[in-house]
Amino acid sequence: MPQKNTVKKIIPSRLETGFQQFLYKHVGKHIPESMTPNRMTLVGALGGLFAIICTLLTHISPFFFLGTLAGLLVHIVADDLDGYIARNRNMSSKAGAYFDLITDVMFSTFLLLALGLSPYANMEVMAFAAPVYGIINVTAMNYIIYCNEFLFPRLGPIEAHLTYGAVAVLSMIFCGKSFFCIFGMNIMIADIVLFIGLIPMYYEMFRLQIQLFRRLRESER
Repeated sequence: MPQKNTVKKIIPSRLETGFQQFLYKHVGKHIPESMTPNRMTLVGALGGLFAIICTLLTHISPFFFLGTLAGLLVHIVADDLDGYIARNRNMSSKAGAYFDLITDVMFSTFLLLALGLSPYANMEVMAFAAPVYGIINVTAMNYIIYCNEFLFPRLGPIEAHLTYGAVAVLSMIFCGKSFFCIFGMNIMIADIVLFIGLIPMYYEMFRLQIQLFRRLRESER
């Protein structure tokens, strides 16, 4: 395995790459000098927290999903720009990378749990969705440790945020309507969308794990 100091960043998602380049070109140059990577990460974390709280408040009204959408937008924008600041201003740090990682994992996990606690999804479905993002990130960190590669999954953060956004919009439209019943659960639109999204996500999760295991095994021969 290569043992280089510089970590090679691999982003197979064209959507992720395109979104990042758009932000870097049109937003990055307007970021004030006082904004550090950790502060930008904190902005994203607060946006994520706002999205989680609004999702919990959908018990009161489905229109709180509008707040969820706003929080999602803040989180994904800040999540891309903190790395931009770190690289372009030579402010990269291990602490900052960890802060970015752990806030992303907590955001995704607790947002899905909040959705499971809302009247618009079943916790049984969300319980299988909540761990995926964290597991993929742990796998990505092991790619960095052992291979000096920061390997994004084919379905990355932008795809995850778009899925969460679609769930929020469709949940407002259908207002918790049950489409069918299975194992005593009333299946709603959020359950359907996330179940469909989980199929490629689980595939990607296992693919990355198996690929890393094989590479490590080959390196030991």
